[in-house]
Amino acid sequence: TAYEIRPRDWSSDVCSSDLTCNHCPYVVGWEGRLQELARHWRARVPFVGINANDSIRYPTDDFAHMQQRAQPGLPYAYLRDEDQSVARAWGAQVTPEFFVLDAQHRVAYHGRLDARHDDPRAGEPRLHEAIDAVVAGRPVVIAETEIQGCSVKWR
Repeated sequence: TAYEIRPRDWSSDVCSSDLTCNHCPYVVGWEGRLQELARHWRARVPFVGINANDSIRYPTDDFAHMQQRAQPGLPYAYLRDEDQSVARAWGAQVTPEFFVLDAQHRVAYHGRLDARHDDPRAGEPRLHEAIDAVVAGRPVVIAETEIQGCSVKWR
């Protein structure tokens, strides 16, 4: 069933969202840390994953595969941007690409989760730091980082 989610539907003024997909090695590499972060903030910040990839040319990004990925208890909403309008409006370029929205629903952070998708010890927990700052009402010190990932699969 398709439905629309609006910020007023959240229990928080802050939201963390990422443009994602099912197959990109960057998504796969960061997924465990993203789930940990979503669980850590569960009571205060909704996390939303949005898949906008063309599922005709990339069938592993179709809704059925999304449902399979969500089966093991994914701790965040996983939504389909079928017409790619959200990805285009946000200027998305890669998956995963992270956004933190503040209480006024403005982008307070845009970038990657941390330093390296393939090395959790590399540090620079940028997404966590951004959420922490926004929840506390402080400005995000590093509001944008270089994005790393697979290109969005446009129609």
